[in-house]
Amino acid sequence: MDIFNVLTMVGGLALFLYGMNIMGDGLAKTSGGKLEAILERFTSSPIKAVLLGAGVTAVIQSSSATTVMVVGFVNSGIMKLTQAVGIIMGANVGTTITSWILSLTDIQGESVFIKLLKPSSFSPVLAMIGVSLILFSKSMKKKDIGTILAGFAILMTGMDTMSAAVKPLAEIEEFTSIFLMFSDNPLIGVVVGALLTAVIQSSSASVGILQALCLTGSVSYASALPIIMGQNIGTCVTALLSAIGASKNARRAAFVHFYFNIIGTVIFMVLFYVINAVVNFSFMEEAAGAAGIAIIHSCFNVTATAVLLPFRDILVKIATLTVRDDKAEAERSGLKLLDERFLEKPSFALGSAKKAAVEMAYAAQEALNEAISLINQYDKGKAKKVMELEDMVDHYEDELGAYLMKINNADLSLKDSQSVSMMLHCIGDFERISDHACNVMETVAQANKKGAAFSDKAKEELAVYESAVQEIVSMTCKVFDTEDTVLAVQVEPLEEVIDTLNEEIKKKHVKRLRKGKCTIEVGFVLSDLTTNFERIADHCSNIAISLIQMKEDGLESHGYLDNLKENDNPEFLAKYKEYRKKYKLP
Repeated sequence: MDIFNVLTMVGGLALFLYGMNIMGDGLAKTSGGKLEAILERFTSSPIKAVLLGAGVTAVIQSSSATTVMVVGFVNSGIMKLTQAVGIIMGANVGTTITSWILSLTDIQGESVFIKLLKPSSFSPVLAMIGVSLILFSKSMKKKDIGTILAGFAILMTGMDTMSAAVKPLAEIEEFTSIFLMFSDNPLIGVVVGALLTAVIQSSSASVGILQALCLTGSVSYASALPIIMGQNIGTCVTALLSAIGASKNARRAAFVHFYFNIIGTVIFMVLFYVINAVVNFSFMEEAAGAAGIAIIHSCFNVTATAVLLPFRDILVKIATLTVRDDKAEAERSGLKLLDERFLEKPSFALGSAKKAAVEMAYAAQEALNEAISLINQYDKGKAKKVMELEDMVDHYEDELGAYLMKINNADLSLKDSQSVSMMLHCIGDFERISDHACNVMETVAQANKKGAAFSDKAKEELAVYESAVQEIVSMTCKVFDTEDTVLAVQVEPLEEVIDTLNEEIKKKHVKRLRKGKCTIEVGFVLSDLTTNFERIADHCSNIAISLIQMKEDGLESHGYLDNLKENDNPEFLAKYKEYRKKYKLP
């Protein structure tokens, strides 16, 4: 084997890793974040959690990615540590699907059907279809499918390239002696397998390299088995690294993954070698094949999961002893959802950002409700709370804006890209709503300080106006939370009613002023309040239209509003009349 074989092998490894990466990304984009979201929702039973972990990992082709996401879930408080254990175990089972796919390279036979099953036969076809979809299809969904097919073809081409490059190793005696060393001392094989996987941070890739080496005929099962055990330990490095700086429970989740693989390896190896000493398995000295590696890989992970799943609470206790509680952690906020780990899968990161944005929206609504409550009875404690909520909403906007821009820099599907754009617009509007709530609080505080008080008639009119504003904000938060376009369409008619109320209240105030029933000073207070209320309604309109634009691609906001108001839209008019009747000034 010369330098050119080495370069070919390195090139094959590069293609293999790249193909696996883009295939996993394509699968994740096609799922639109749904597969990852299932991890969060359906972990009510251990068995269900294992199956979900296995299923999601089989789809995204990376147990490391699944485990890192679980660490993120636990860190953000979405998932309890006990729920995470089953998914982590399932991820180890799901990752074995890659070794079965790669075992196709070892298929032998001369029939046409057998030859068609070999990756060297169907990979070029998949590559051609995939590239055609990427280059010529206008549909983002089809482009993502093309990415999956092209990624798979690249992965298999890399595997074939590696296999061809290492074939000359079979003739080198020194190479054969290395694997004899692993069979004589399994612990060395475990260490080598762990180190290799830790360096490339992918057990699937390291298993693929081992399968390529097996095609030389120089690797026996006695040598391959301890290396496979070590590969399962090495894959824990990614999760352990991702847990640095995370919450205690997130670090514990990473250690659960580590201890599961360590304990599973020890149990499996002790049982296997004890039985081998008694029975003396004849296949141990036979040359390992790619399919044989897949079988061992699967048997180990399935056995380890079956044995350790009933003892999941013990794993949690061991992890808790490793990462002890020295002091209570700070109370969680929605910003914990903006975990950097999720950026590896942008579609899921977007889902986490949406949850944080929804919390921001309801915080802005709470700030407004607290501010309005001050109009009838001023309270310093409530005024302070409005300021705290406004500061919190500002912080949300800063953090969410930065996080969404990071997501936007990733390769997103059209739907996800539109969602990012919609959220960036909406969080700005929610921040302005909280600003106006703060303005209301400050106006009331100044009026209270000066002793300015509204007349009974003005209070009655303001109460109607306040109710309308509170309803439009509540409706807008629900629209943003549920993305209900039917409800979103109802925001604009109420906004128009609020505009009308604003004009009517001003006219009534002028009449009272002329009759001497009100003062100019109180008029300034009233004007500040109504102006802030009207602008809050405008921001609610912006949010509703942003959502409708996202759902109806190509909709132009001014054209939408003109169509509603100028063309006697019957639905708009009916809702407008309904709200006019509901919010009629006394």
